[in-house]
Amino acid sequence: MKKIVLVILLFPLLAGAQLKWTNVDSLFQPLPEGIHVFVTQDSLDGKPNKAYYVSADLKSKSIDFAAQTGKGKRYTPGQYYASEGAPLLVVNTTFFEFVRNSNLNLVINNGELLAYNQHTSSGKGKDTLTYKHTAGSAIGIDKKRNADIAWLLTDSAAKYPLASQQPVQYIKDSIPAVKPSQFNTSINWRKWKMQTAVGGGPVLVQNGVYKVTNNEEQKFAGKGLTDKHPRTAMGYTRNGQLIILAVEGRFPGKAEGASLKQLAEIFVALGCEEALNLDGGGSSCLLVNGRETIKPSDKEGQRPVPAVFMIRSRK
Repeated sequence: MKKIVLVILLFPLLAGAQLKWTNVDSLFQPLPEGIHVFVTQDSLDGKPNKAYYVSADLKSKSIDFAAQTGKGKRYTPGQYYASEGAPLLVVNTTFFEFVRNSNLNLVINNGELLAYNQHTSSGKGKDTLTYKHTAGSAIGIDKKRNADIAWLLTDSAAKYPLASQQPVQYIKDSIPAVKPSQFNTSINWRKWKMQTAVGGGPVLVQNGVYKVTNNEEQKFAGKGLTDKHPRTAMGYTRNGQLIILAVEGRFPGKAEGASLKQLAEIFVALGCEEALNLDGGGSSCLLVNGRETIKPSDKEGQRPVPAVFMIRSRK
């Protein structure tokens, strides 16, 4: 099969770096219409780099989108692949905590909320009696196969999350619960009726331009925006392509990972209208037809995770 090379010029944030993406569909066959796999090993800011992305036509009748949780347990992407009937694509998604193996972000499958955003975190040290409340972000696909990224408030008593199409500033108070009315009253909260969705954060791209919303989402502290790590992220283009990206990292001299800023600019260069960071580090893993793309950074291999996003081939 003839290889297709896509040359992308990244913005100045990457110091003029140029990534060359090569089509590697032939390595992951069989692939249905509308699915393509690309790889790059070009350096990022002069540092060794390896990354893959899958492009999926949102309107393709050959595929379906789905998500799944471990229902209180964690499984490797390979185990999800085996238990879910060998999906075309499996990728890690939500952040989680290790004690109860629970998701910290929303998961929706077939229009049903399977997991909810954790909106409140307690203070530490002298601030143990204070709380931070945030609206977590997610990427979703609706019944008409349109993708969207929004900031959400979830409630186990409500069928649909409430969504804002603009970043929501976090609030800090002494109350351990949060209500929509506590946030900026100018926010137009609307029901977010998605068929499939997964959460993460922070948002990387808005309206086709670099815009990392970490100040609002409070995901990473200190050097969190510039540290390089393995990454998993998703976005969508103006012409209806869903982009699932995985960046290999923590392999000095071979693949050192990407910062959130670099990750955002990759999505901008790929023509994405919006993009969202997902859980990265040792969790990052992208399977196509059960085959690994990037090499997971944990020495044990694939890390068990509480939720995945999947693409299935229609029979």
